[in-house]
Formats: sequence, C-alpha cells, structure tokens
Amino acid sequence: MLLTRFSSLTRRYTHQSLPVFTTSSPLSLTLFSTLDSPFKCPNDPENHSQQKHPHIDEAHILNQLSDILPIRHSPVIRKPNSSSDKGIETRAVDGFLPPEDKFRGIFLQKILGKNAIETALTNVGIEITPDILDKVVNRGNLGGEAMVMFFNWAVEQPRMTRDVDSFHVLIKALGRRKCFEFMVDMLFDMRKRGTNPNCDTLFIVMDSFIRARRVSKAVKMLDDLEDFGLKCDTETFNVLLKCLIRRSHVGTASSLVNKMRGKIRFNSVTYNSVISGWSRFGIVSEVERTLEAMVEDGLNPDSLTYSYILEGLGRAGQIDGAVKIFRELEEGGCVLNAEVYNAMISNFVVTDNLDEGFKYYEMMLRGDYEPNLDTYVRLISACLKARRVADAIELFDEMLGRGIIPSMGTVTSFIEPLCGYGPPHAALMIYKKARKVGCRISLSCYKLLLMRLSKFGKCNTLMSIWNDMQESGYSSDMQAYECIINAFCNIGQLENAVAVIEESLHRGFCPSRLICSKLNNKLLGLNKTEVAYKLFLKIKVARGNEKARICWRAKGWHF
Repeated sequence: MLLTRFSSLTRRYTHQSLPVFTTSSPLSLTLFSTLDSPFKCPNDPENHSQQKHPHIDEAHILNQLSDILPIRHSPVIRKPNSSSDKGIETRAVDGFLPPEDKFRGIFLQKILGKNAIETALTNVGIEITPDILDKVVNRGNLGGEAMVMFFNWAVEQPRMTRDVDSFHVLIKALGRRKCFEFMVDMLFDMRKRGTNPNCDTLFIVMDSFIRARRVSKAVKMLDDLEDFGLKCDTETFNVLLKCLIRRSHVGTASSLVNKMRGKIRFNSVTYNSVISGWSRFGIVSEVERTLEAMVEDGLNPDSLTYSYILEGLGRAGQIDGAVKIFRELEEGGCVLNAEVYNAMISNFVVTDNLDEGFKYYEMMLRGDYEPNLDTYVRLISACLKARRVADAIELFDEMLGRGIIPSMGTVTSFIEPLCGYGPPHAALMIYKKARKVGCRISLSCYKLLLMRLSKFGKCNTLMSIWNDMQESGYSSDMQAYECIINAFCNIGQLENAVAVIEESLHRGFCPSRLICSKLNNKLLGLNKTEVAYKLFLKIKVARGNEKARICWRAKGWHF
C-alpha cells in the first residue's frame, strides 16, 4: 500500500521539479560567491530549464510526503558523495538547531506512546541541563501535557535534580500558558516525590491565577493549603496580598484584610503591602484608614511605611504635604533610610522638577545615608528623559564607584533612550563602563547599539560590538545582519555589504526586502549590474528555501 501511494505520487509530479538539498548544494555547504562566480545571462538554456514550471504547490507536495514517508528518530548523518566534499565535516541534518529545538521537535512529530516519546528524547543524544529544561518549557508552543512529559523524563537524567527549583521552572511555564489543571496536579506530584512546596511555589501559583484574572481561585487556595503541605498563617497570607497588590487588585487585598482580621495575626508586612497598593493609585484617604488600623493593632509605622505614604501624597499631587511630613520626620528624630529619600526624589521627578530631586539626593549623602540601586535608577532615568546626558553619566560613575552593579535590564533601560537621540558616543560609554565592571549585556541592548551605529556609519565600532555580542554567547540573527549590511551601504562599502548578505543567506537568514532593495539600488547606481543580478537570483532562491523550511518544521522535519 505504501509503495502504491508513493508510485502514484511520483507519477503525478514527474514533470515538476522538487527542491533537493544534497551535500553539494551551495545553500547548505559552500559559501556564496556572487563576486567571483561566472555570470549566467537570463537567456541561458540552463536557466530556462529551471523555469519550465514556475508555479509548484510545494506545501501540498510536502503534506503528501509527510503522510507516507516515515520520520527517522535517530540523527541522519550526511556523507560526502564526491571528491570535492573531502574537506567537509559530516554532521546530522538537524545539527544547526539548538538543543531546545531538537527536544521540542520530538513533540512536533506526534509520536504515539509514552515509551516511544521517551526513547526519541533519549536518542536526541544531548545531555539535559537545567538551562536547557528552562528553554524547552518556556519557549516555543508546547502544550501542558507535553511539558509535563518532558519534565518527567528530564528529572530522571543524571545531571538533573528533583529539587524545588526544577519544579518552579515547570510550574511557572504551565501558569504562563494557563495550563492550570497540570499546574495544580504538579503541586500534588511534588509531595508524592518528596519535595514540599514553599512560599515561593505558592507565589508562582497564585500569581499565575491572578495574572489570568482568576482572582477567586487564588483566594480559594488559602482554604486548600493543607492539601499541598502548607498552612494558612501570616506568611502565606502575605504572599497572597503581595500577588494581589502586584497585579493592582488592591481593593480585593483590602477586603481580605478586613475579612481575616482576628483569624490571622497581622504584622507590618501585611499593612505595608496594602498601603503600598493604595499609594500607587494616590488614594490618600485609604492610606490614612489603613495606617490607623495598623496603629490600632499595636504596630508602629517603619521607614518603609513612611516611604509609601510620601509616595502616595506625591501621586495625589500633594507635594507640599509630602514635604511637610518629611520635615516632621526629620525634626521628630525618626530613623530615615534610602527608601524615604527615594520617595521624595520620585515625587519631584514625576513633576519634572529634577533640581529639587537632586537636592534630596545631596541631603541623603550629607546625612550619611547610603543610596541604593533604586536611587540611581530613578535619577539616571530622569536625567536621560530630560536629555541631561552628562549628569546621567556622572551618576552612573558614582553608582559603579559605590560598588552597586546594575542588572542586565537596568543597563538596557539606560542605553535605550540614548540610542533614540544624538550620536552613539554616550551609549557606548555606558556600555563600556558596564562591561568593565562585569555586567552582562542583553541581546536587545546589543541590537540597539548595532542599529544606532549602523545609522551613523560607524563600521569599525559596529564590528567590535558584533564581536563582543558573539563572545557573550549570542548568535547573530537577521536583525543583526541587517544592521551590518545597512552600515556598509551607508559608507559605500558595497563589496563588504554583499559579503555579509551572502553569509546571512548561507546561515539561513534572508534579509528584509527593504535592505535588499537598498543594496540593489546602490549596486545599480555604480553600474554593478552583474553583481546585483546574481545577488538577486540567490536571494530569490533563499526566500523559496525559507518558505520550504517553515513547512518542514511544521511537519517535524528538522532539515
């Protein structure tokens, strides 16, 4: 039956040319050579032989083949078939895929049976690590059942452990995709495997429910905590309040506090959470009411409480009231900290009164209060917004001098506005200083720098940033190649631009039509018609291969 269907399909498409990729294909093994290869004119009979059937329903053909051809679960090794391939290393046809894509590809093949799937995962031949597990379940589009099955197989591997952190990776991924049934089942499975959930586990589960607007389910979990090995006490109740406040459900949080008063003993964290929620919206009356309830329970406001009160007054537009309370705190001998000063700085930053914000920063330094990361983030962001670049760089130097190392996202937030106006010099200064102290730079930050340098034609600096990006473990994608091609086009180095575009095509990235059109117009403007035409043919073939590759991967064919 299989041979009959295949023979009929072969006869049906005998006179149509299917795309064939062998080891001798220039798309898979050899570099492009637009500048050196012999030119073929449009009237070449070889070209006409390839254009007899201009329209082929390739998707239909691949659908037919995917139904009748079996899929090999073991890596297929490519062997050289000619003397010209002696110097080429043999590798699996899916060797260009990262490990996480190879594992996800097993589930694209829709293999039946748990044992068959686990055998296919083992045959991938890659040793699973926590980092690969995180990438498999958090990226792509695996369903809840597939993620749970992969996790159950992964934790049995030698380099994996069944600790609570591994379960947190899966539970967070299930909650993000709203696979709540699998998420709750995993909580019971944790206890069966001897791993007890903790408050971090509870935060992930409750936050997943609240993010999906299932607030009632998150609240109901307080009554079911004993089923998961937890108790409904002050700590777990504060976790629920934190999740509600984080998602701006401050009204629900306040109602829960009133409902549970007398049943659970509250502490300062409980009331501070509710006060922070009301202060975020600038509702001063609710802040005062919660503060009175806090004092009635015998709890004294701390510096964090005062910082929320000052910030709430600022958001309500009562700056004078915030200044008055701050002075009373100073005169009353209250112990202040960086959070209180940060609230005052934030109030003036919001009202675009940056000079007053700097005054409170100087008062903080004179009072021997140590600024923290939040202090510098607020001031530097405000300076960049006001285009006071020199002040921003000076504050950045002070922050590094105090030993405060910014995170990856913080560095990106500083460089992003600098790449929106003016030359890239200031952004490069922030970048170099951050790398010097050991900050890890994000991929989006590298792309911002590449785009800005490309616009100004700084090719030498751009190539240096590109090398740094690759040394950091990031692989170049289509956007990075487009920035480099655009930079070479801007300064007139068209041969380098052609070389880069050929490399991108060889790696499977087809630049956008805008970049290709720009390079083509530049070549035609210099009467390099032959180079432009040969490049056009290769881009045309690459676009066709890209569409075929998308169809292959949809069918689980990792070629």
